[in-house]
Amino acid sequence: MPLLLLIAGSAAVAGAARRTPVPAPLLLVAAGLVVSYVPGVPEYTLDPHIVLPLLLPPLLYTAATDSSYLDLRAQLRPVALLSVGYVLFATLAVGWAAYVLVPDLSLTAALVLGAVVAPPDAVAATAVARRVGLPSRVTTILQGESLVNDATAITAYKVALAAAVGEGATWAGGIGEFLLAALGGIGVGLVLMVPIHWMRTRLNEALLQNSLSLLTPFFAYAVAEQVHASGVLAVVVVALYLGHRNWEVDFATRLQEEAVWKMVAFILESAVFALIGLQLPVILKGLGAYEGASAVWYAVALFGIVVLTRFAWVYPATFLPRLLSARIREREANPTWKGPFIISWAGMRGVVSLAIAFSIPLTVEGGEDFAGRDLILFLTFTTVIGTLVVQGLSLPPLIRLLKLPARDQQAETLAEANAQAQASRAAEQRLEELLSDERNTLPPPLAVRLRAVLERRRNAVWERLGQVNTVTGETADDTYRRLSREMIGAERAVFVKLRNGRYIDDEMLRTLLRRLDLEEAAAFREAT
Repeated sequence: MPLLLLIAGSAAVAGAARRTPVPAPLLLVAAGLVVSYVPGVPEYTLDPHIVLPLLLPPLLYTAATDSSYLDLRAQLRPVALLSVGYVLFATLAVGWAAYVLVPDLSLTAALVLGAVVAPPDAVAATAVARRVGLPSRVTTILQGESLVNDATAITAYKVALAAAVGEGATWAGGIGEFLLAALGGIGVGLVLMVPIHWMRTRLNEALLQNSLSLLTPFFAYAVAEQVHASGVLAVVVVALYLGHRNWEVDFATRLQEEAVWKMVAFILESAVFALIGLQLPVILKGLGAYEGASAVWYAVALFGIVVLTRFAWVYPATFLPRLLSARIREREANPTWKGPFIISWAGMRGVVSLAIAFSIPLTVEGGEDFAGRDLILFLTFTTVIGTLVVQGLSLPPLIRLLKLPARDQQAETLAEANAQAQASRAAEQRLEELLSDERNTLPPPLAVRLRAVLERRRNAVWERLGQVNTVTGETADDTYRRLSREMIGAERAVFVKLRNGRYIDDEMLRTLLRRLDLEEAAAFREAT
């Protein structure tokens, strides 16, 4: 019952957020904070054994399949510098600052805290970037970073934790573990991606193909973790490959898969952000000796350090490669200070940091309590909340203030129209070849209909570049779509009336309605 309440409540808040200017993640966190103190609400504790293997893989998978492999490859240097270089830098810089700031915190425990709060969150970055409309290059860099940085952070955390609990850790051992996790995760992904794609293209049922799609992220993550490699990287590699070759599966699978994963992502993202807010009572309960002004001071100071650390890394990582490489200067346009500023400010933390923090053991070698564990949980929570609220709320007005160049809608529509024209010419040539064969003879009205559909699809994109209706404000393809839906709606009403009058049964109604649904989908696609 508590799980059902969490899902239903978070979905309702996320749905309501779409009617407000506030991004859904922020409203969900705020709702979680408020609800956590409502009498009778059960205590929700983030279990890392649930979050990491059960929530993280599908969220990474849907984010990676929606990403562009080609765009990520074009931005490989900044993505790598952020997802690996920045996470390691933040682990050391934030860890050292926390060690200096908090008197009772050991260096190893401080480094554990640094690793926990180092990675910006994949869900937060994608959700906020999608809402505020960042420039495409900035969005690609943030998405690419958030897909890979969890693997770096989890490995850095394991090394720091081994030192903190007395298991012993060396620089050589840490580097070796990192390489094993990274190369192993990539290797597992490379091994799995081809056979999984082969199965997707051979299965004949859309339901079976989508069942495989739902199982894929969990399977890739589990296999990689089983061999002590990075499950995060395995999922990302497989998802990028499948997304890049998604055109090879049949249309029914793509239509169904898109709907299924949109629903999964919506439910999981909503629940994840609500869970963040619901952690407050659990974390405050164990704070103990750190209660009071000192804990608040530590939280504010650490938030500032996390924010400044990102600026300290992003600007040198943006401009130093250009100073050191003439090839980069020739190949890439000179960046302004605005893009790096937005990338620096968009480093929201999220549920992965909290899940890692909750996985810190209660005791160390010898059975003693892990000194500072409760403070680490509290500082992780306040950092997550601080970045989501302060940076998340200020990001949209900051983008408007800096006047970053938006996507060129006119140029994109023109490119789409040119691509559609080339494809239509190929389809028209193929149609004439087929109709010239006597085996493909069609009555003239049906042949005309095929040509008309092709012509409509070719002209629809060009019409978006033209003038709109002065009365309705619609483009020609908008009017076409509306009229098509009105006609189909009239047919649908007649079918329902005939069913209600017992002239046809429900099975016949479902058959007829499905045919109209496909017609409506086709009309919609022709007009967009």
